[in-house]
Amino acid sequence: MKAAWYSRNGEAQDVMQLGELPTPSPQPGEVLVRLATSGVNPSDVKSRRARPLNDPLIVPHSDGAGVIESVGTGVSASRVGERVWVWNGQWQRPMGTCAQYIALPAAQAVALPEGTDFAAGACMGIPGLTAVQAVILAERLGGDLRGQNILVTGASSAVGHYITQMVTQAGGRVIGTVGSQAKAEHARTAGMQEAVFYKTESVPERVKAFTQGRGADVIIDMDFSTTAAWAAEGALAPHGQVVCYGSNALEVPLPFRPWLFQSMGVKFFLVYDLKAADRLVAVARLSGMLAAGQLQHSIGAR
Repeated sequence: MKAAWYSRNGEAQDVMQLGELPTPSPQPGEVLVRLATSGVNPSDVKSRRARPLNDPLIVPHSDGAGVIESVGTGVSASRVGERVWVWNGQWQRPMGTCAQYIALPAAQAVALPEGTDFAAGACMGIPGLTAVQAVILAERLGGDLRGQNILVTGASSAVGHYITQMVTQAGGRVIGTVGSQAKAEHARTAGMQEAVFYKTESVPERVKAFTQGRGADVIIDMDFSTTAAWAAEGALAPHGQVVCYGSNALEVPLPFRPWLFQSMGVKFFLVYDLKAADRLVAVARLSGMLAAGQLQHSIGAR
């Protein structure tokens, strides 16, 4: 099969190779997917640049979509020909989706509705599942989102754009941080009601202005290194909750006293490492949204 891979860390133009690799065979419990699309995420880029290699070569990318071509023992033959999207394609394994084929456990190939194209399917594994799990946790911690003020950091990002749509559909009011007018317009198409230009405005002050001084009920966050301070400065309401899936810095000082005295909480999660039961719920909810045509998909460079 045709594939792209790297055998050392570095920039793509320096380390990526294109050529032929053996086509994998599905093992017991696995399916072989002929990939139509491969999705590139920031984590793929960071891994290629700096994560030490534990294998002779890495075929990158965890996300993709295509058609099941064959199945291993223990998997129903009725799945052959099924349109699917895949998750965790290259998580803790060397062979990802940047190839014509991938073999992986059958549960990691999820039915893709006929009305959803393969490019959108390649957005589901990391952006889609991160978004839906973040919203599920926001509801679990903060209750019904209807009528609540939800601050979405990075509302125009791939994940944030999905989160904004999902919160809006749940009846929440989205306040989003964005870096430009163009990004604000993109987020507004997803339902964002108020924009905070974090590069030039005080996020806590703007959020308080939008919420009559109270702060957001929930923050769904992609960068805890800035949100930890914002929450303590009034961006988060007393007893509010932060659901966080990322940080631009690995060491984050936490102003403990305001967090404690306002009884604020934070829940972290890693989309690659969801509990099996949580994954089932998230996949089912995301599949329902896809089947109902409820999501806009923003496809970047191809």
